[in-house]
Amino acid sequence: MQINFRKIHHKVAPIIFLPLLASALTGMIYRLGRSWFGMPSNIAEFMMVIHQGEYLGKPLIPVYVLLVGLGLLGMIVTGLNMMKFRRISSKSNNSKPDFRVIHRIIAPIIFLPLAVTAVTGILFRVGKNWFGMSGEQAALFLRIHQGSYLGSFFRPFYVLLLGLGLLAMLVTGINMTRIFRKRRVSKVDGES
Repeated sequence: MQINFRKIHHKVAPIIFLPLLASALTGMIYRLGRSWFGMPSNIAEFMMVIHQGEYLGKPLIPVYVLLVGLGLLGMIVTGLNMMKFRRISSKSNNSKPDFRVIHRIIAPIIFLPLAVTAVTGILFRVGKNWFGMSGEQAALFLRIHQGSYLGSFFRPFYVLLLGLGLLAMLVTGINMTRIFRKRRVSKVDGES
């Protein structure tokens, strides 16, 4: 049995789009707001409520983080399998952006940091909530998740680049799903 990675990727993308978009935006706003703009604690806490899915209720936080993280990892795995032996080329010479080419250029650059961030985010939240992980162990996963190992100066840049990379993958990817394209009216429909 051969797995159709393209079909899985195409079906999962619209489902995971909004949670990943919310996670990317709130993660960037939180980190940049706290590091560069002196964001007040109440706004920072609100960003984390959205980032972790706390609005679903405390018991569902690890479930939400697990599902969103696994969704991102699934997109990475299926995307990498689709990229095997593919050349990056543009089929058209028009002035419209070719989202497929942009998506294929960014993917190999961003997949590893995204995978590390997804795995450490899952391990932090699920380990802390379900498996009683100690504060010290949880802090290690959170440090990796946030890029804290880069120091206070570079951490916001890491989060910014990672967030922008994920946003670029989301925007180019969702444009390839044809969800937002206009339907053509057939001649039969137009004549009635």
